[in-house]
Parts: sequence; C-alpha cells; structure tokens
Amino acid sequence: MNQSNAFLSALDDLRSCGMPDGVLARARRSLLDYLAVTCAGARFQEGKLREYLAFAEPEAGKCAAIGTGRRMALKEAVFLNGLNGHALDFDDGTNSGIIHLGSPIFSLLLPLAQRYGKGVEEVLRAAVPGYEASYTLAISIQPGHKALGFHATGTCGTIGATLAAAELLGFGAEERFRAFAAACAAASGMLMVLDEGSELKPYNVAKTALLALCSLQLGKAGFRGHPDPLGGARGFFKMMAGRPDVELKPMRLNGTHAILKSYTKPYASCRYTHPAVEAAIRLRAEVAADEVEEIDVRTYSLAVAGHDHTDIQGPYSAKMSIPFATAAGLLYGKAGLQEFSEEAVRRPEALALARKVRVEADEAFSAAFPGMQTAEVTVRTRKGDFKARVDYPKGEPENPLTDAEFRERYDGLMEYAGIGRDVQERVFGAVWSGGDVRVDDLLGGL
Repeated sequence: MNQSNAFLSALDDLRSCGMPDGVLARARRSLLDYLAVTCAGARFQEGKLREYLAFAEPEAGKCAAIGTGRRMALKEAVFLNGLNGHALDFDDGTNSGIIHLGSPIFSLLLPLAQRYGKGVEEVLRAAVPGYEASYTLAISIQPGHKALGFHATGTCGTIGATLAAAELLGFGAEERFRAFAAACAAASGMLMVLDEGSELKPYNVAKTALLALCSLQLGKAGFRGHPDPLGGARGFFKMMAGRPDVELKPMRLNGTHAILKSYTKPYASCRYTHPAVEAAIRLRAEVAADEVEEIDVRTYSLAVAGHDHTDIQGPYSAKMSIPFATAAGLLYGKAGLQEFSEEAVRRPEALALARKVRVEADEAFSAAFPGMQTAEVTVRTRKGDFKARVDYPKGEPENPLTDAEFRERYDGLMEYAGIGRDVQERVFGAVWSGGDVRVDDLLGGL
C-alpha cells in the first residue's frame, strides 16, 4: 500500500471507532473559540478590511463572512473567514505539530454548511477527522518542515481542511482521493510571513481554506491526481521534509485524538511566547517594572529564532516577540487584545522594558520540547534576582482553561468584536447544547 492509501485508510479506521463524548465536547469548544476569535479578528483589522472590500468588490451571496455582518459568495466567505480567523494569532493549535488546526478547517466548513444546508453537529463530526489529518501529517514532518521555512498551517492544513470538507459533504472514496491529491498539489505556506513586521501570516490561513475549497471542487469534478501524492521522489513528503522516506505517524498518536491535543490561548500572542508571559505575570507580585535592570528568558530553541526581536514595528511584530510579550506580562499582569493594540505596542514604557529582555535557547528545555514547553524568566534588579519557570503554559491539554475561564475568554472576544450580548448567548447555547441547529441559523447576527 502506498503512503497516500495508508494515510486515508487510517483516517477511515478512525471514523469506524466512533466519536467519544469527550472528543465531541472538545469540538464544541473549538468551534465556539473559532467563532469568537474570527469575530474579534474582523474587528482588529476592520480598517484593512474596508480597503480590501472597496477594491475587491466581493460578490454577494448567502455565506457569512464571520464578524463582518456581510453575506458573500462561497469563495469570498471562505477566504475572509480564514483571514479574520488568524488575524489575531489567537486561534488554537498544537506545539508538537507546530500548526494551527481549527482556523483553516472551520473557515471552510461553515460556509459549505450554509450553502448545503448542514447542521452544527455535522460540522463538528467533520472537523474531528480534519484535525486528525492535519495533525498527523504535521507531526510526521516536523520539526524539519519548519526548519525548511514552511508554515504547516498552510501545507498540512490545506489537506486537513479538504478532507474535513469531503467528510461533511459525503464524498465517495474516489471523489475524496481526487480532492486529496489536488490538496497535496496545492499545499503551500511560508514562515517568512511572520518576519520583519510582515502582516501576511493570516493570509496563509485564508489561502489554505480557499485552496482546500478548490481542491474539493476539482475532486468533485473528476480531475484525477497522482496515485500516491504523499510519497515518491516528487511527492508531498519529499517536498515538505526534503526526503521521501518519512515515517507516517499513526492516527490518534499516543491514544489521543488530535483535537484533544490542541491548546486554547489565554494570551493574544504567538504560542512560543506564552511560557515566558506566564512566568512574567507570576513575577509581577514580587518585582515592579521600574525596578528591572535586565530580564533573561531561557526557553526551547524552536521558540527563539524569529521571536527574540526587540525592534517592534507594530501589533503583528509585538505578537511574535518574546521580549515584548514578556514585558507586557510584567507591566500589566496580562497579555490580552488590549496589550497588543496599535496604541499599546507604541507605549514607551513597554518598548523600553522589552529592550531589556534577552532570549536564549536552553539545551535541556529544547530536548524536552514538545513534551514540555518550558521558559524560565529571571528578572534582575538592584535588590536581587527573581525567577519563575513555566513548563505547561495555561491552555495546554496538561493545563487547560476551566469552563469559567473559557467562557470569560469567549465573552471578552465577542465584546471586543462588538457582538451584542443576545447574539453571544444564543450562539454559545446553540453550539454547547448539542441541539439540531442549522449553521445558517447559528451565524445570524455574525
């Protein structure tokens, strides 16, 4: 059996095992989180969206561009949902796969569900194998994939979103394989989009969702692909890992569904910054920001490159910076949306404190990653040194948000987005209750 057939066969085996209640409950939380993050993302970049819409003049339709209050044609909605879903870099993901999982998948599934009259439960049950497919491919080629400059959200995410959509629409085996082959050919995404103040990281998710839709359409139309698009001398694995002999990891790695391995971010910055942010927040009780002479951050090596900059060029740059995020944690005791606003990232006291932060890789922490995501922060002052260490930042499966913390996060994002309280409550209840709600009804008011 070639690698592509083995991969899809394993996905079929996953389906035959059924869906445990805990997995479906996690999918509900993932969908709610996606909706809140996407609404807030639309508000965060509303100025750029106005310019985009004025120039693009998107075709009207029945599919929600979530957070904008507008209905558009299918492709337009899919693209903008992806763009807004990752605008804040606040969406879920996994450290082990180094990939954002939910935003490409839900950005595609929800407009498709509107177009084809699907319900929330159908979307959730399609999302779970999509998470599994994206994660399994990512974990099979990381960390070498990242080292080559690829963003797994754009590469593996394209395939996962395509397979989730094929599940939602009930594609037959041959249709699914054709769509899968097209997705393997389409998959792309570069990590340089987060360097030097670039604001294009959300574009990786937007085009991922759109490419997945195009792959789905090609598969349905009957376009045949290579019989093993993953394997071979010129296949996906060779392109994305630099070698064809990639060991395909098993589905439900270590006995756990991929969706249960995903984190939910409590801080509005790159996940690599979170252990240091959390450590800084803990230290705030012991030391004041104006007493700081120097801050040393030791963490795992993958978190350092591209995230140790102190030249902050705007909100996107600040979100990717361990020094700035650490400074925010120490200054404010939090690192939410307001701490990464246009105004906040230009405050002299935050920029001055960020310049006092030095980040270096620790050999032991690097060896322990991704099992642990450790940062140790040492704040040096005239009256002595203060130190805190975090191994599992809040939001990881080992240290999850409580139901109350998750609801507070959801409400805060929706309020930031300007979504009325009645709509917030209705959407939360509709997803969480497990009732037979059509997606078109769910998205009313968003």
